[in-house]
Amino acid sequence: MNKFTAYIEYDPETKFYVGIVPGIKGAHTQGTTLDELQQNLKEVLELCLEEYTDSLEDLPFFVGIQQIEVS
Repeated sequence: MNKFTAYIEYDPETKFYVGIVPGIKGAHTQGTTLDELQQNLKEVLELCLEEYTDSLEDLPFFVGIQQIEVS
């Protein structure tokens, strides 16, 4: 079983949670609750990973988040 890190934001305008998995092309979705978002992310990841069936070790991996200050 593979584990992935998702980046999650809440959009107060639409009232949706939005999640992306950095480095995995197409791995983004939304949900009205965190539970719904988690299920949707799991489904979209399964679909995205079908493209990587030959070598999962070639997948990009999450390194971290960095804050950047701008004026």
